Amino acid sequence: MTAGVGPLPRPGASQKRPGTAAGGVPAAVFAVDRRRRILQRVAEEQTIKIGELARELSVSEMTIRRDISRLESDGFLRHTHGGATAHITKSIELAFNARALEHAAEKRLIGMRAAEELAGPAVLFVGAGTTTEQFSLFLTPTAGLQVITGSLPVASLLGSRPVDVIALGGKVREEELSCAGPIVTATLARYRADAAVIGAAGVSAACGVTEFDDELAEVSRAAIAHSSRLVVLADASKIGVDAHAVAAPAAAISLLVTSAGAPQAELDQLRAAGVRVVVASGGAGRARRQRRPAGQSEEAG
Repeated sequence: MTAGVGPLPRPGASQKRPGTAAGGVPAAVFAVDRRRRILQRVAEEQTIKIGELARELSVSEMTIRRDISRLESDGFLRHTHGGATAHITKSIELAFNARALEHAAEKRLIGMRAAEELAGPAVLFVGAGTTTEQFSLFLTPTAGLQVITGSLPVASLLGSRPVDVIALGGKVREEELSCAGPIVTATLARYRADAAVIGAAGVSAACGVTEFDDELAEVSRAAIAHSSRLVVLADASKIGVDAHAVAAPAAAISLLVTSAGAPQAELDQLRAAGVRVVVASGGAGRARRQRRPAGQSEEAG
């Protein structure tokens, strides 16, 4: 399956970065970093030249062509003679804004692990956010899979694959390119999902799942109310954080998928509240699983 900007370097692997290219760019950057730089340039200039990229990143033109082919197959670019042009400019700007670049490796691992956990449900609600976008990239299309979403990037990612996608209407929020408002909540009331998969600004035992914006929180509330279980995807920086708009109490969370480095005391309290916690680390199929009750030793995934 394609996976966005490509495979991450193997954890702990050493890779040479000899010298410095023009403009202070490292001469040998990781493939994932190289592809992010390509997309950032396309988002800024709309078109770029392969030769210029190769010189700037100190790699061969063939390497840049392979990167562009990968990004094209993942739906981020349209390849033209001599360069690469944004297929949907706004999607590129969204997928690689500053928020998407924060904790990118962790979000990728969380998305990968969550997709493994949710291989069975037939109907999913998928919320807006950069981590849920990663989940969508790794979600395996299966017969009868239906995804309900207010996220335009998620709908775009899954709509081009053999998945039955229901895009919720409503006002489109510029920052996330997601729909919100009364049309969304009214449409959600027509469906029942096996699981609601959402991101969050913060997750804590005290305040539960929280958002900085009540409009976003209201969409999550409506989705949770019409789903059999709640799955929250949040990297370690969100654990123990409380924003002002509550989407759900901690006890409502069935599964939390987070990254290494989350405060252990907070994870213990969440487990005590009945939350199953999975800490994604190292890649697909590898995670440290933390299950209730509190005090039970960690089980290697």
